[in-house]
Amino acid sequence: MNVYGWHAVLSRLGRHPGSVRRILLQSGRRDPRVRELETLSNAAGIAIKRVSKQTLDVAVRGVHQGIVAQCSEECIEYTEDDLGALLDESGDAALVLVLDGITDPRNLGACIRTAEAAGASAVVFPKKRSATITDVARKAASGAAESVPWVAVTNLARTLRELREHGVWIIGTHASADRLWHEVDYRRPVAFVLGSEGRGMRRLTREHCDELVRIPMAGSVDSLNVSVATGVCLFEVCRQRLRK
Repeated sequence: MNVYGWHAVLSRLGRHPGSVRRILLQSGRRDPRVRELETLSNAAGIAIKRVSKQTLDVAVRGVHQGIVAQCSEECIEYTEDDLGALLDESGDAALVLVLDGITDPRNLGACIRTAEAAGASAVVFPKKRSATITDVARKAASGAAESVPWVAVTNLARTLRELREHGVWIIGTHASADRLWHEVDYRRPVAFVLGSEGRGMRRLTREHCDELVRIPMAGSVDSLNVSVATGVCLFEVCRQRLRK
């Protein structure tokens, strides 16, 4: 697996150096980030190979920014069995982002980046009919996929039931909801469920929510990009909790 882009690679090196096998760096790069890269790589005993831009273009299909880390999956993926422990660690501050039907890996990565910035306990999404953590998603996450725990689950409805059993209040976003997103008290363990811009949440997912809220649209568009909606929702949680 390849991780690329400066934020993603440096985050991987800082948090999970044992998973990095080798780093490919574009020849001719000389800047402060290269010195940081060399410091981290030397400390972990990881080789840096200088290569041409053309070699990097072949290695990945995205914008690599002149750096690619060749990695294993070591110490990164969490499983459904880990969710309980993650919630216990967060206690009353538990905040889970649940994504239903997000098929674009760039949107998935952007949502993970936002969730990490908001201090989320975990990001949950289904294994089927969903984007997963690819190199494109990791690039869009800018290193957050190496930081915030993410869990691909077999049955999303069952996972929502398990979250509720752990005392988590399940909030779904829906355009026809009566309550606005800022009218709910989020000073308790919360999971926010967001669906795709087109279809939204699936019916079964919606039925497992404790409450539905909406973000009002004042312009001519009828929905936000899911990563933008994620930011609106999660940072309202942060705003309320900072006022305690």
